[in-house]
Amino acid sequence: MAQSIPTILNHISIGTNDLAKALEFYDAVMATIGATRQLDIPNIAVAYGKRFPEFWVQRPLDGQEATCANGGHYSFHATSKEEVHSFYDAAIASGGTGDGEPGPRPMYGPNYYGAFVRDLDGHKIEANLLTLD
Repeated sequence: MAQSIPTILNHISIGTNDLAKALEFYDAVMATIGATRQLDIPNIAVAYGKRFPEFWVQRPLDGQEATCANGGHYSFHATSKEEVHSFYDAAIASGGTGDGEPGPRPMYGPNYYGAFVRDLDGHKIEANLLTLD
C-alpha cells in the first residue's frame, strides 16, 4: 500500500505577472528552507517542494492579470530560527518587502517564531518555526 503524505494540503498555486522575476525571487527564498524546483513547465509554471510539488508559481491560466488575495498568506515550515532569518533576508535581497521582521509571535502560540514578507506581486509569505514542546 502506498504511504500517505502527512499534510492536509496537496499544493498551493499563486499567480505572477512576471514569471522570470518571480522565479528568481522564489529560487532564492525557497532554497533557504531546503525547497527546490520539483517541476518546471516552461513559460507557464514552476512547483517548489522538498520531495514533491507543493507550492506553484505560475502565469494565470485565464490570461488575465495576476492579483493577490486580500487577507491570505502562505506559510512555510522552517527548521530553525536561522532559517527564518535566512528566508526573510533572501526575500528582501531579492526585491521583496518586509511585512514583519523575524521574531517571536506569542499571539500564535508560545513557541511560534516567524517572519513575513511580500513577494514581487504582493503575495504575503511567511517562514515560521513552530515547536511542540
